Amino acid sequence: MFGFGSGKLKKDDLKGIAALMYQDVSKNSWDRENLTKRNLDFSVESVRIIDKYAERLMRSQYDTDLLNSYFDNFVSRLGAYIGEVIRRDINQDFYWYESDSVDRHSAHFEVQNTTQTVLYSKKRDTVIDPLTILKQFLRGKSSYSSLIHYAEETIKRYS
Repeated sequence: MFGFGSGKLKKDDLKGIAALMYQDVSKNSWDRENLTKRNLDFSVESVRIIDKYAERLMRSQYDTDLLNSYFDNFVSRLGAYIGEVIRRDINQDFYWYESDSVDRHSAHFEVQNTTQTVLYSKKRDTVIDPLTILKQFLRGKSSYSSLIHYAEETIKRYS
């Protein structure tokens, strides 16, 4: 690591992107009924709805085509939502930062993707990377059986 400890951390707040999960919903009846502000209240339990949504995206032909066409958007929205759930539940000093700035600042993190955002605790020098987990999950390459399992395990690990 060349610049460890140097450089300023760059915040990249994804709260607004997380809120798009219920603010910018398709005309699909399931989406309209389930992806609501009331249902998506950033509780751990609300990740079950995100799980069902992700499963639908990965299983039906129409949704799979949609997922493939807008993959990065889905990763950002779903990852931001789940990351916000984790961040709020842990309720410690985790904040969203640009991953390349964390890479320059942290002794324990090597950036995987320079355009990505991660949750980082300066006090603990610890990174949580929900966007990478979402990419793996949506590609069927995750070690987690569900997104709720990932959220619960991550909260338990860092609380």
